[in-house]
Amino acid sequence: MPRKYSFIIPVFNRPQEVKELLESFAKLDFKEAFEIVLVEDGSTETSKAIVDQYSDRLSISYYFKQNSGPGDSRNFGMRQAKGDFFIILDSDCLLPSHYLKTVDSFLNKTFYHCFGGADAAHESFTPLQKAINYTMTSFFTTGGIRGSETSINRFEPRSFNMGISKEVFEKTGGYAKIHPGEDPDLSQRILKAGYKTTFLPNAFVYHKRRISWKKFYVQVKKFGFVRPILNQWHPSAAKITFWFPTFFVLFVVISVLLSFFLNPLFLLPLLSYLSLVLIDSSLKNKSIYIGSLSVVAVFVQFFGYGLAFLKSSFFIYLLKKDPQKQFPSLFFS
Repeated sequence: MPRKYSFIIPVFNRPQEVKELLESFAKLDFKEAFEIVLVEDGSTETSKAIVDQYSDRLSISYYFKQNSGPGDSRNFGMRQAKGDFFIILDSDCLLPSHYLKTVDSFLNKTFYHCFGGADAAHESFTPLQKAINYTMTSFFTTGGIRGSETSINRFEPRSFNMGISKEVFEKTGGYAKIHPGEDPDLSQRILKAGYKTTFLPNAFVYHKRRISWKKFYVQVKKFGFVRPILNQWHPSAAKITFWFPTFFVLFVVISVLLSFFLNPLFLLPLLSYLSLVLIDSSLKNKSIYIGSLSVVAVFVQFFGYGLAFLKSSFFIYLLKKDPQKQFPSLFFS
């Protein structure tokens, strides 16, 4: 039976996440046939046994390959896929039951060769996961750059929730060997190839993200390192907002120094902003504890990203260093 949609999911040592994701697939209220292409990227703890448990309920193609990064694994999966439209997910996501029906309804009315959706926090997530989700998605922390109704056109989809047509994949060659940053890079190459991208407000996924402060810090630090590289590759996509975390770091340092040497009132703007985050997150998550964790997450996110962005900009723009030689950990061979 022909399949319109193929879900492409790279996975690395996360069988429990795969089980939860496949369970959410089994609860989708979409009646047409679709397939799941799961690519094990050199895992030592594989998901094969989990996949076998769902083989009678879902159409799943399982592949194991040597580790080459999530971008290359997605490309591998799309080459194996039988559908005409590929939907890329991360293994740490859950799908709401309406997800595919929402996507299908939108594309049937207004077809785009590339779309992206938002990520949200599921009620079962831990307080830390909900706090991190808030700081990664809130207008007060990221300006809605990861998805909002004001960014319908020329949106840069993220590969935790991204759809591209088979035509686009064949035209662009898919993802590059950089990670992270392979998704906005592909989005820009899609736009340069003459296709349009869009944001689907209601096609969200529940995204678990990192489950510790250390992992979250490492993640945002990598984001900071990679953004100047992407700006160099795609100058038209560079935005002043990418500097905001670095500005925040300087703002915090200056505020603390001025309050210590001159007047404590210099801390007032910083405290006002943090109070805004605390109140907004507490209200949205219905928990002052999660609101408090969100304040901590702001510092982890902005300092991790902001300092890395500044360092990377120094090497890439001022010293004219080769990105792959300067930051080899961001590239797969």
